[in-house]
Amino acid sequence: MTTPPAILAFDTASAHCAAAVLVGDTILCQAQEPMQKGQAERLMGLCADLMADAGLAFGDLAAVGVGIGPGNFTGIRISVSAARGLALGLAVPAIGVSSFDALRFGQTGPCAVAIDARRDQLYVQQFDVSSTDTPVMVPATSVPPHDGPLIGATGQKAAYPIAEGIARLTAQRYQTPQPRPAPLYMRPADAAPARDAPPRILP
Repeated sequence: MTTPPAILAFDTASAHCAAAVLVGDTILCQAQEPMQKGQAERLMGLCADLMADAGLAFGDLAAVGVGIGPGNFTGIRISVSAARGLALGLAVPAIGVSSFDALRFGQTGPCAVAIDARRDQLYVQQFDVSSTDTPVMVPATSVPPHDGPLIGATGQKAAYPIAEGIARLTAQRYQTPQPRPAPLYMRPADAAPARDAPPRILP
């Protein structure tokens, strides 16, 4: 009897640490813990807890799915780095899934997906049945006209929690060649170079 593939998916692009374990078509366990910071310390522990709850070892995984943003600059780097490291160590594919795709999962018709970009702004991507528009960043009060429902920030709730959406899309994609997960950034990092002159090194 063939064992259904096991997928671990996680996301730290927003103010949370979220993960899910999918085996075949069944989510065995998932969790989403709100947090503004500390994802780097919590992520792998949360994944280990869920894998243990599912009765699986990391070596049982067929693929790793990861949210690539857009969202928090540091949060995206944390999860993408973790996914790449796990995939390399386990010799399995790592699949990057945008937050737009994950939140849209389960919606079959045209729609738009909005993600909180902070500073009274939104990241928005529109989806038609046969095409996908380029994501844009807009004021929170100026969502572009769109067909179908608005899902996410200022709109209706997504059909699935974000980690589950990532896991299910990973299951659909991992058996065909995919690029390595890479962060989807839509604004520059908040960190700025230091204004002070560098220290002088004396001879």
